[in-house]
Amino acid sequence: MLQQLKGVIALIAVVSNIVFWFIPIMLFAIVRFVLPFTAVRRFTSRVLMACGENWISVNSWLLESTQGTQFHITGTENLRRQDWYLIASNHQSWVDIVVLQRVFNRRIPFLKFFIKHVLIWVPFLGQAWWAMDMPFMKRYSRKFLEKNPHLKGKDLEATRKSCERFAEVPTSVINFVEGTRFTPEKHAKVNSPYTNLLPPRAGGIAFALSVMGDQFRSLLDVTIVYPGGSKSFWQMCTGELKAVAVDVREIPVEPWMSAGDYLEDPEFRARFQAWLTDLWVEKDRRFAELDTLVSARPGGTEED
Repeated sequence: MLQQLKGVIALIAVVSNIVFWFIPIMLFAIVRFVLPFTAVRRFTSRVLMACGENWISVNSWLLESTQGTQFHITGTENLRRQDWYLIASNHQSWVDIVVLQRVFNRRIPFLKFFIKHVLIWVPFLGQAWWAMDMPFMKRYSRKFLEKNPHLKGKDLEATRKSCERFAEVPTSVINFVEGTRFTPEKHAKVNSPYTNLLPPRAGGIAFALSVMGDQFRSLLDVTIVYPGGSKSFWQMCTGELKAVAVDVREIPVEPWMSAGDYLEDPEFRARFQAWLTDLWVEKDRRFAELDTLVSARPGGTEED
C-alpha cells in the first residue's frame, strides 16, 4: 500500500511539472511560428531548450526525492554543452528516456529524440515535444510499402528535414537504433543474433549523419542496463527500479560516414551496416558485462 502511495505521489508530481512547463514552451513555440525569421527562431529555440532543461532538472529532483534508484554512470567526463552529438542507444522501456535525460541534462545540449508520429497526440507531452522540434517519424512495414511504393523513403526524408533544423543551435540527437523496445517476444520473433539486443536499424542514424555529419563532434554509443530486467514508468514511480547502469562510449564521426547515399548507394549501405553490426556486437558484450557488474554491487556509488 505504501509503495502504491509513493507511486501516486511521484506520478502526480511529474505530471504537474509537465503541465507547468507546457505553458511557456507552447507560448514561445507560437512566437516562433508567427515570426518565422532566422533570428527569432534561434532566440526562441534557445529559450525552449532552457525550458526543457529546467523541466528535466525538476523531474530528476522529484524522482530522486521519492525513489532510491542507484545510478552507475561511466564515460561522461569529457562531454561539452557547446557541441553537437549523435547518440545511439539500446531501448528497453519508456524509462530509457527519463534515464538518458537524467544522465545527460546540462552535460551536453538538450536531447532531441526520434518519436513515432502517433505519440504527437499524447496530451501535453506530444505537443511539447513538437514545440521543441523533436523529429516525428512514420514507420512503414515492408508489406505496406509494397502496396504504397510512393511512400518509400518518406520516413527518412522526415529525418533529413528535422536534422537540417538542428544545425542552428548546438543539439544532441538520440536514435534508438533498434527502432522499438526490446522484449523477449520481439527478440525471439526476429531471431536476433544478439543475446540482449534487437538487430539495429541503420536508416535513421545514417541519414542523421548524412545531414549533420560535419557538425557532430562525435557519436555517443550508450548502453543502458537494468539489473534484473527493465521496469515500466509506473514501476519506477513506485520505487521498484533499484539500480540502472549507463555506459557512454565516445566514437569519432569519420568522414566516410556522412559521404555516401544510404538509399541509393549499395556499397555505402553495406559498409555502414557492417560498421553498425560491429558496434552492436560490442554493445551486446558490454551489456552483459555491466549487468553482471552492477548486479554484484546494487548499492554502489551513483556515478563511477
